[in-house]
Amino acid sequence: MGGTKKKPNQPKNFGKTSRTPRRPFEKDRLDAELKIIGEYGLKNKRELWRVQLTLARIRSAARKLLTLQQDDPRRIFEGSALLRRLTRLGVLSADKEQRLEFCLSIKAEDFLNRRLQTLVKEIGVESVHRARVLIYQRHIRVGSQVVTSPSFLVREKSKSFINFSDGSSLGGGPPGRIKRRNIKRKQKAKEEKQEE
Repeated sequence: MGGTKKKPNQPKNFGKTSRTPRRPFEKDRLDAELKIIGEYGLKNKRELWRVQLTLARIRSAARKLLTLQQDDPRRIFEGSALLRRLTRLGVLSADKEQRLEFCLSIKAEDFLNRRLQTLVKEIGVESVHRARVLIYQRHIRVGSQVVTSPSFLVREKSKSFINFSDGSSLGGGPPGRIKRRNIKRKQKAKEEKQEE
């Protein structure tokens, strides 16, 4: 009769977020992954595998829907929802005619281009690696919300609202710790010169 009791605040176990490759030492794949990691400033290969798994799930959903009849209500409802979600993210362009076949031609780079880390580079940060650091240090906001996750997928509407946060020394806020210390030292040196 005695089963295990579920604790109220115990974290739930969700599904896997990434999938390791079947062939771990395939040279072409290793080189391609390394190039993508460098180009988009990813921390490790798991970040790339996570995007690839998301893409694989979208493609499999699209393939299942494409096997149904054209006028099937499930295909119409779920297909339009999938297309709307991808358009809102900016992975699919809104100006083209929307068809389920386009979901099969999406690449991992399309998702990586929608990451906050990649888009922050466009507001004047020198590299994607510097952008990652600034996001972690709470210098970047999307709209009014400070975002600390470099893998945050920015929607098409929110893209124009990426900016430095108000309290950030980079965004016109008060100077940082080192700059305050240097200002104090300069003031002390000035006072000592005036006393002499």
